[in-house]
Amino acid sequence: MDTSEVERLIKISREHPLLPETYIPWQLEPMPDDIFLPELLTSLQGLEIYDTLTPTQKLELGRHELVQVIASYAWGEGLFCVFMTRHLLTLSADKVEHQFLLRELIEEFRHQEMFAQAIAKLGGKPIPQNGVHKFLGEFSNKYLPADYLFMGSVAVELVTDVYGNHARKSPTVYPVVKKMFDLHNIEEARHILFTKSLLKTYAAKAGYIKRTMYSYIILFNILFVRTMYVKREIYERIGITNPDAVYKIAANNFKQKFADTCLKDIIDFVDEWKGFNTATRWAWRLLLNAKV
Repeated sequence: MDTSEVERLIKISREHPLLPETYIPWQLEPMPDDIFLPELLTSLQGLEIYDTLTPTQKLELGRHELVQVIASYAWGEGLFCVFMTRHLLTLSADKVEHQFLLRELIEEFRHQEMFAQAIAKLGGKPIPQNGVHKFLGEFSNKYLPADYLFMGSVAVELVTDVYGNHARKSPTVYPVVKKMFDLHNIEEARHILFTKSLLKTYAAKAGYIKRTMYSYIILFNILFVRTMYVKREIYERIGITNPDAVYKIAANNFKQKFADTCLKDIIDFVDEWKGFNTATRWAWRLLLNAKV
């Protein structure tokens, strides 16, 4: 790990903190033409049923799905903070990794507060994680080794960045949402740089089996996150009369859309350390529709 680079990241975090309470214009209310989530990222866009929705239903679809996305981020970052707190106890306080993780914890807790405030501002009601998500999230957080958890975290951060970039570049997205993603992208960029630097030390020593396991950890983390975004209850909320049937086609639509929109940086990352091989490619293609 490049110590001087990590020290630079720590210095930026200390000297240029981004505080959600002042960085985000919480006082602004949505304008009539504002949307909450770029249409490309909604689960129904691209399907025939999307063209039958009223403008209000399309707006509400974006609002509810955005709330689900950021609630999932907050939950995932909370789990990762639990792991980082435990991991800090294994590190000497004079180590640069220890110092950076302290800064990351500070920023991640601010992010969770920011997400909660954004959900309240949007009038959102997140749909809780199901039992499978809760079990897998808590089990992996408690029992997986540090390198596996860092692998999973960087994968989720890369997906988050994709959403943030689309929201920030959309001229019609509600400014509160844009600034939220703007802050998150800036700080997550530092977390990604640190985590990639740290993981180089693990990947450099990893053989075929370990690289295969890393690849599967990332794959299942991405699958885990993707399945928290599309929810049947949202279609009920916006007044769709056959939510069960719509959910089935929406899940398949979003699977392909997610593959086309969100996987490039993750695929490039896994490819850097030869994580694609005969034991992993088929699973990435089958479960994520990834072009690998």
